[in-house]
Amino acid sequence: MPNDTRILAVDDREENLTALAAVLDALPVDVVPVTSGQAALKELLNDEFALILLDVVMPEMDGFETARHIKSRPRTRDIPIIFLTAGGAAAEQAFRGYSAGAADYLTKPFDPWLLRAKVSVFVDLHRRNLELQRQAKLLRQTLAEGDGGDVLAGCERLISALGERLQKVEEDAALIRAGEPAGDLDEHVADLRLVLDALAAGT
Repeated sequence: MPNDTRILAVDDREENLTALAAVLDALPVDVVPVTSGQAALKELLNDEFALILLDVVMPEMDGFETARHIKSRPRTRDIPIIFLTAGGAAAEQAFRGYSAGAADYLTKPFDPWLLRAKVSVFVDLHRRNLELQRQAKLLRQTLAEGDGGDVLAGCERLISALGERLQKVEEDAALIRAGEPAGDLDEHVADLRLVLDALAAGT
């Protein structure tokens, strides 16, 4: 059975794509492999992705140019990108990668456990965001259908609680993108889950 969460892996070498798929096989994700920047942009027109793993050194369109195209499109600009490269001048390339909108940057050969851990964080954030969007849709429907003041007051309280907890998760995500630890992420996600569960239960 296919997974709901998809990751786009972009590398001009098939063996690297095979290795990425093997590293991420333990995660509940579908890895979609493509061998060029052009193919990546085409794939992004058709499907939703939680994360992009993007090689820097590729012929015709390199990773930096590909990232600029991705970030210039409203549909795809918020998809996080992790750059993977074996190229030299790592510090300079890392700076260019972050300037192009990268959420993270790893050099090859990368530690498979580290990559899997980083991907897990972004996948979890993606799923929480989708759940929040779903709950927000239900909340809007409740507001549209409700007649009593109690319903409105309860919804306003939930909106306020959701906003506060979402802000904490977003701050954790910003720390992760900056390469800093977000030790309270699990606690903040759990707090957000409590409010979402309350909303789902109609509290």
